[in-house]
Amino acid sequence: MNALSTYIDHTLLSPVASETDIRKICEEAWKMQFKAICIAPSYVPYVVEMMEFCPVKIEIATVIGFPLGYSVTSTKISEAETALKDGATELDVVMNLSRFKSMAYLSVREEIQQLTQIAHSSGALIKVIIETAYLDTFELYTACEICAEASADFVKTSTGFATAGADAGIVKVMREILPPHVKIKASGGIKTAAQAKAMIEAGAERIGTSQGPAILGII
Repeated sequence: MNALSTYIDHTLLSPVASETDIRKICEEAWKMQFKAICIAPSYVPYVVEMMEFCPVKIEIATVIGFPLGYSVTSTKISEAETALKDGATELDVVMNLSRFKSMAYLSVREEIQQLTQIAHSSGALIKVIIETAYLDTFELYTACEICAEASADFVKTSTGFATAGADAGIVKVMREILPPHVKIKASGGIKTAAQAKAMIEAGAERIGTSQGPAILGII
């Protein structure tokens, strides 16, 4: 097994991803022993079924409030509860950037705390997507601080749908800001082994990418 595989969340979040496409990434994850599969909420039951007899533990991640983050809290909670009931073991939640930009930091933190409690009560992890492409230095610090205060397991750089994705320099800054127990997921635009290794060296403990096989040199 390639050491990089244990960092990779094998991701397919295209709005036109078919069941055949999802089956393919499940087969790749099984073969290459990726850390997780990350798919849209509607595909969680299908992936749970596909991976039922996989001999290694591969987490099943899905997205909440994706990709813009400004769903009302009750909608995000409903999404999270349904995903967990369907078998998701990790939730990648988009922070409410609109509220954050309005400096409504308390409500942003409270929303993340509620979702964290729901995830943790089911034994699941939560990764909060802060969309670093839209944040200045002060906002990056504040967003990381909010996530840590809300007991998030990971802070994730990007949805992959913004103007820019992961940046190793920003990951390094995030690692300096966050307490050691809060991990970092770098995601968005990571297509090569060199990029993945740069993110890991900067402090990322997960890599979100749709290019896992290429990164491992399989294709």
